[in-house]
Amino acid sequence: MKDTITIGGVPVGPEHQPFVIAEMSGNHNGDLERAKDIVRAVAESGAQALKLQTYTADTMTLDVDLPAFRLPVEHELWSEARLYDLYEEAHTPWAWHEPIFELATSLGLVAFSSAFDSTAIDFLEKLNVPAYKVASNEIGDLPLVQGMAATGKPIIISTGSATLTDIDAAVRAARATGNEQIIVLSCTASYPAPPEQSNLRAIPVLRDALDVQVGLSDHTMGIGAAIAAVALGATVIEKHVTLKRVDGGVDSAFSLEPGELESLVENTRVAQLALGRPVIGPKQAEQNVLRFRRSLYVTQDTTAGSPVTTENVRSIRPAGGLAPHVFPEVQGRPFRVDVKAGTPLTWDLL
Repeated sequence: MKDTITIGGVPVGPEHQPFVIAEMSGNHNGDLERAKDIVRAVAESGAQALKLQTYTADTMTLDVDLPAFRLPVEHELWSEARLYDLYEEAHTPWAWHEPIFELATSLGLVAFSSAFDSTAIDFLEKLNVPAYKVASNEIGDLPLVQGMAATGKPIIISTGSATLTDIDAAVRAARATGNEQIIVLSCTASYPAPPEQSNLRAIPVLRDALDVQVGLSDHTMGIGAAIAAVALGATVIEKHVTLKRVDGGVDSAFSLEPGELESLVENTRVAQLALGRPVIGPKQAEQNVLRFRRSLYVTQDTTAGSPVTTENVRSIRPAGGLAPHVFPEVQGRPFRVDVKAGTPLTWDLL
């Protein structure tokens, strides 16, 4: 596993701030200016990356109306929607990519996309994107996976609905090109996704089984699952973003608003910092606290020859004297010298 993968100049790995990808998807609602406003909001949030999806309705499906080409009636967001109509509504026009990428780059964001066919790879290569994303439903298209990996750029693979066999095959396909810059995203391809079906404990399993960095493509509501994922080793977090959920749009129901995205960035950073290292013992920040651990102190002015009793010696704060558990050994022993109250009890006084 590559401990650090650099995407657009940003280091990604366990020792670095979680790489937060804001997925615009169809939340531009067909308006380029709204798309640009989303880019600006993402930049202000502190997220490192903006991601688009590069397809057209025709590169995704066929313009037919057959049962196989419609979503099920029970779908929570897109009941009985015709695939072609859904992709036509949600796609980001290819002519918009360059101005969106230019704005994102000017604001310090890493801007890239998911390619859904070979023509999208060719198009994105002309725009010199710094990375590629494999969408969950494209994980089984191994030639497409290899096409993205063959560019030599980092490739991020989403795994919604995939088996370990599917994921392993995709990783092997990417590696077959000589590309080791691979990140796998745990994902539940449900929109929105129930938190209880996120199975975040699979994150370290995927990491160890595939020897790759692992992150989370999160479709749950809120930011709780993403923070938990970082605690389990996720180095990348992807969330859909919109300006306001009430504005509607194909993905708005499970997308974060700008303020929530900012909270995600801040709290995943805290989670990553809090992980620290597998070391037990006093931390550097606790050094002053150690001074105030309990120890045995002389609590009354005492003359030489007087015995140690519970009246003149007690366990109190601060540190400096003998450990409290030593009291049974010193009880009854005479003091060798006169001692003032507030003196730490040490062996040389007895």
